Amino acid sequence: MRLLKSNVILRLLNSYLVDSPQPANISYLWNFGSLLGACLILQILTGVFLAMHYTPNVEMAFSSVEHIMRDVNAGWILRYTHANVASFFFIFVYAHIARGIYYSSYREPRTLTWTIGVVILILMMGTGFLGYVLPYGQMSLWGATVITNLLSAIPVFGKDLVELIWGGFSVSNATLNRFFSLHFLLPFVLAALVAGHLLALHENGSGNPNGITGNGDRYPMHPYFSFKDLVTVFLFLLALSIIVCFYPNLLGHSDNYIPANPMQTPASIVPEWYLLPYYAILRSIPNKLLGVLAMFGSLLILLVLPFTDLSRIRGSQFRPIMKVANWFFFINFFILMWIGSQHPDSPYVEIGQISTAFYFLWFLLLVPVIGLIENTLYDLNYNTQINSKNLMNKEDKNLKTERKTY
Repeated sequence: MRLLKSNVILRLLNSYLVDSPQPANISYLWNFGSLLGACLILQILTGVFLAMHYTPNVEMAFSSVEHIMRDVNAGWILRYTHANVASFFFIFVYAHIARGIYYSSYREPRTLTWTIGVVILILMMGTGFLGYVLPYGQMSLWGATVITNLLSAIPVFGKDLVELIWGGFSVSNATLNRFFSLHFLLPFVLAALVAGHLLALHENGSGNPNGITGNGDRYPMHPYFSFKDLVTVFLFLLALSIIVCFYPNLLGHSDNYIPANPMQTPASIVPEWYLLPYYAILRSIPNKLLGVLAMFGSLLILLVLPFTDLSRIRGSQFRPIMKVANWFFFINFFILMWIGSQHPDSPYVEIGQISTAFYFLWFLLLVPVIGLIENTLYDLNYNTQINSKNLMNKEDKNLKTERKTY
């Protein structure tokens, strides 16, 4: 323990992982941060080893993935672990954000932590999309073609930007090399952002279910919460092992096991499941440019939450109206995910448009209006209690005066 306090680097780690004071009442919902850290480490390690055998060439990419699966020792474990941890990564990050929304973790003094978290989410989605293209199956090729083509909706220089990304007039070797390079480098940028996220979190400490900020009733990170984190980490590794060994393609798309063919369009072009809600928002708006703006806006709108939440009470624990609104928002997110996986036919288009409208209205209208209503009800209740107390005091004073008179 003395070494942890004396060495410069170990002292920094000690302040984060050992002595960091945490609220005593945080639940297992606060474990998603450690799970995301475990996912990032696994993705970087497996990605480095996969990069040693992958060939970013349109003629050889699909074959190189098959070579990893069939010929490289334990290659199938590396590939399936990398693919499935990506899905777990997004399961945990969505749960982490949902917990942050429910308990208002975006409020001051943790707005910077929330902002960095949103940037991490956007970068994760970009990295995930780049990785989805690399196996160069049918869905990889056509997903890359459709998604990158969205940038052509930008006025004036949109088409030039798409050709710059492609390195030509279609998805080709240049595209695959660029995507591979970025997919290899971005996780390290992600790791740097995670370090910034932790620095910002360490400045003010974690929130808690009651939404009360204070230095009382806190315990050190180790051993109380480090062992609590290990419980969920081991459960995650157990679930990951079962999926990798018995259901490795559970969350994948069957068309991506067919070599890419630019002459044959798949019956339905869909991105990975974790991008489906935003794909549904994109398809719900008929205008291409507005659809692209709405898709990116659906991510950036998370940044307005610290400003639109006008309630004086932090979190939803003691806010019954907001609690219901939060659950409606979470259900709506799953509806968008389901709509994104369906063909753009009636009634899915209409349901998607309603869900998209509700998604944006929740941030811009419901959150501030509910905050104002709750503040008004709180003030009315407080004033009623004060008036009632004053009236009781007045009556007591009158009684005392009458007794003195008699």
